[in-house]
Amino acid sequence: MKEANGPVVRALSDGLSWVDQRLPVVDAWNKHLGQYWAPKNFNIWYYFGSLALLVLVNQLVTGIWLTMHYKTSAAEAFASVEYIMRDVPWGWLVRYMHSTGASLFFVVVYLHMFRGLIYGSYQKPRELIWVFGVVIFLLLMAEAFMGYVLPWGQMSYWGAQVIISLFGAIPFVGEGLAEWIRGDYLVSDATLNRFFALHVVALPLALIALIALHILALHEVGSNNPDGIDIKKKKDENGKPLDGIAFHPYYTVKDLVGVGFFLLLFAFIIFFAPEMGGWFLEHDNFVPANPLVTPEHIKPVWYFTPYYAMLRAIPDKLMGVLVMGGAVMILFAVPWLDRSPVRSIRYRPMLTKVLYAIFAVSFVWLGWLGAQTGSTLQTILARVFTLYYFAFFLLMPWWTTMGETKPVPERVTS
Repeated sequence: MKEANGPVVRALSDGLSWVDQRLPVVDAWNKHLGQYWAPKNFNIWYYFGSLALLVLVNQLVTGIWLTMHYKTSAAEAFASVEYIMRDVPWGWLVRYMHSTGASLFFVVVYLHMFRGLIYGSYQKPRELIWVFGVVIFLLLMAEAFMGYVLPWGQMSYWGAQVIISLFGAIPFVGEGLAEWIRGDYLVSDATLNRFFALHVVALPLALIALIALHILALHEVGSNNPDGIDIKKKKDENGKPLDGIAFHPYYTVKDLVGVGFFLLLFAFIIFFAPEMGGWFLEHDNFVPANPLVTPEHIKPVWYFTPYYAMLRAIPDKLMGVLVMGGAVMILFAVPWLDRSPVRSIRYRPMLTKVLYAIFAVSFVWLGWLGAQTGSTLQTILARVFTLYYFAFFLLMPWWTTMGETKPVPERVTS
């Protein structure tokens, strides 16, 4: 048997060697998987990065199939989506995989970002990783918004009308900028066509490039861990970190467990609750877009509602736009706002833990408030939570230095 397999094995080995001399496949495999030493104490919070990649692949594949039947015309877009749902074999499944994937993409990305916050994964030398991540988040928001417009239902149309009109609040250039984004004086066929081009081609390419840079930057400096310890400081005689294990096969197998659980949840939503009570797919979006009939309550899809709540909380339109934009842009400054001498929340004072908990609760409340009608009490609550959101970041240079930190161990804890 060994003699029979010998020539085949040698041929494969020679072929791989020939390719590797021209394209360093083996070196790339070792650097990013086989000999990429990751901390041995990753916990459940470290599933969400790989899950984000999984959902990205789902969005790309299902998006390609949807474009095969979608019509980029204001007169035909809604009907083409209905055709996909009703007449294309398994079209309903592909469409629900795409719409559910969009929401779950933001679920895992928000959790991924929150993990970065609580474990200080933005501190030196990982500032660039965080910056790339925030740019990815911005592009993801743009990608999701443009994709949301494509079904050309009532909420798609009027949501685009409201969001694009916000650019009109910018002094001097606002009206011209809004008209340039729309491609017309109103949201119309021209808007749909350019949003389709950006959603299907331009933004996915930019996202893939930035995600590649995000991962390359991560693998250059190494992964953070729940203890916030640099594992490269303690190495054996072969240069392997004492507290590190190879990403493959240990974490690839571990991530497969997370993927299995995630796919069960994904399938449950698709088959039993694809609309999620109107949170994932609004009821108004199953009605064709009508420029003459305004929906009773215009609101964005759930992953935009925290920022929409901030926008509505400010009486002045321009200030509301600045607050909403500033809520995202302030994330870029986090690596330089945090002055704590330790990374991980495990070793930070109780004050820090309380402030992080209030921040998480405030953000969730803002998300709920952004989906409501905006009563007087709801507006007051939105203002309170918006104030806390900005105070959390702007006062970070002070509160991160308050209190006594716990001693950080020399080696990671299991």
